[in-house]
This record gives sequence, C-alpha cells and structure tokens, in this order.
Amino acid sequence: MNFLLVIISVLITIAFFTLLERKTMSSIQRRRGPNIAGLFGLLQPIADGLKLLLKELILPSSANLFLFLSAPLFTFFCTLLI
Repeated sequence: MNFLLVIISVLITIAFFTLLERKTMSSIQRRRGPNIAGLFGLLQPIADGLKLLLKELILPSSANLFLFLSAPLFTFFCTLLI
C-alpha cells in the first residue's frame, strides 16, 4: 500500500511539474498557456494523459507487424547504450 502511495505521488508531481513548465514557457513566449481544461489549467496534465492513452494505433497494411512495433524499442535501447 505504501508503494502505491509513492507511485501515485510521483505521478501527480510529474504531471504538475509538466504544467509548471508549460506555464513558464508560455509566459516566456508571451502566450496564454494551457488554461483550457479545468480551473487555471489544473486538469491539463490529466487531459494530456488521457489523450495519449486513447490514441489509436495505425498500422500500414504492407508493414511487418514485428518490425513496426519493435523499431521504437530498438531505438530507445540504442540511446540508452550511448
């Protein structure tokens, strides 16, 4: 139970640091920033996470399924080795 509490706390902290970064970048660039979802944009990280999870996988008809799904993982592991 304690482990779950730590994981949830870390995820919430990351979400709000992302919001803080977006607000800071928008003020530097003199834009209004992410304030559409919720009061002062507080729900924007949750909306971004839901958008990411609900994206549809589009697979080209002539693509090899194994190569199509493993290529990003291969690239990620190569960057970790460098």
